[in-house]
Amino acid sequence: MSELVDGGRESGLAGLGRTLRYLREKAEKSLGQLAQETAYDKSYLSRLEAGTRLSKMAVMEDLDRYYESGDLLVQLWKVARHDAFKDKYKEFMRLEATARTMEVFTLGVPGLLQTEEFAREVLSGLQATAEPDEGVEEQVAARLGRQLLLRRDPAPYVRFIIDEYAFRRPSVIAKTWDDQLLHIEAVALRPSAVLQVLPFATGAQHSVEGSLTVLWQKDGSAVAYKEGNGGGELIDDPGDVLRHRLSYDRLRDVALTPSDSLTFIRDVLEEHRS
Repeated sequence: MSELVDGGRESGLAGLGRTLRYLREKAEKSLGQLAQETAYDKSYLSRLEAGTRLSKMAVMEDLDRYYESGDLLVQLWKVARHDAFKDKYKEFMRLEATARTMEVFTLGVPGLLQTEEFAREVLSGLQATAEPDEGVEEQVAARLGRQLLLRRDPAPYVRFIIDEYAFRRPSVIAKTWDDQLLHIEAVALRPSAVLQVLPFATGAQHSVEGSLTVLWQKDGSAVAYKEGNGGGELIDDPGDVLRHRLSYDRLRDVALTPSDSLTFIRDVLEEHRS
């Protein structure tokens, strides 16, 4: 992970790592001694000092007590956490581009399935009559660029679970919504994609809040990425990834079958046209 962000400023994660190393050396402790006295793994502590890993806040609380540094490390951790969100989204994009299997759950139409006009409407805050904004156009181009991964050879296997809510909030422009529904239908018919609709009738699903994506690489490794009102989080701890995968499986089990989902989408399209 880069030590510099925003054109030269040291990242919060790098600053935290440098401070951890300074405190350890000031205490005249080796990494091995620190590991013994704190019960944290030596390689884990090394990654923290190198600025390549963001710990849980509780770890910083423990080390603040160990070094008698007040809440210095906790405060630096809060800064590092903000920078890490940016870095982790970049890492998610990198892993998404090489994933062999993708499992996606969203409350709205996923970015990977949005048409250009629908994406422009979403990214401009539904101000469909406003003049195009340069920043919005850059975001639209980036979103469409991500979709190229669905046409890789070989294409990744992708399962989409989309909440019914997405189909009950149409575009403000009739043709845009018509084209969007047709595009979702077309993707659902691809051999490398499976699409399921999570109907309102299943009730509240508390196992997943916001969106969730699980990425599987060719070597069998997996990460999860979830987004909500609090931002995005990349999860690589195997136990946590498994927990999110099980949550995804529960959504898959209660969602409409792929066949029934196609029927649902076609019914929505027919209702829209009538």
